[in-house]
Amino acid sequence: MIESERLLLRRWKPEDRTPFAALNGSAKVTEFLPKQLTRAESDDLLDRVEAHFKTRGFGLFAVERKDTGAFIGWTGLSVPRFEAPFMPAVEIGWRLAEEHWGHGFATEAARRSLAFGFGDLGLAEIVSFTVPANLRSRAVMERLGMTRDPEDDFDHPNLAPDHPLRRHVLYRLKREDFS
Repeated sequence: MIESERLLLRRWKPEDRTPFAALNGSAKVTEFLPKQLTRAESDDLLDRVEAHFKTRGFGLFAVERKDTGAFIGWTGLSVPRFEAPFMPAVEIGWRLAEEHWGHGFATEAARRSLAFGFGDLGLAEIVSFTVPANLRSRAVMERLGMTRDPEDDFDHPNLAPDHPLRRHVLYRLKREDFS
């Protein structure tokens, strides 16, 4: 478990599956993802998250508010499962329920995940990526000190050439630049 001022980043509990599925089924939350997930697809994703922890020793943490004990989403580190010019890499990501947007929770949780990655795991660099229109996530990346070189932008290989979300922007952060 990792703590920040207002949050707990922890391993997953069975009771997280229902709010996790609601998160993944939200049209607003998944606006910049290829699709909303069904409950079965969400459960499969959580099974893959748990498997990543077992095989890699790190992964995506459930995020819980300390003041209410509420599950609000996830953040953490993962190894992307596709080929791209910047691979191999470790990615930081986050997904929070809409009612928890705008309070700095994504930045707070991601900052603790970066500290874990650079400190405990000894990673030299961590990346993050999204579609150009996802200004909220891009703002989090920039608040974290991540930087973008337009030369690194890429077409996501898991999306069809004509898919409107295929183009992605890539942000990077090196351990020596993290504060």
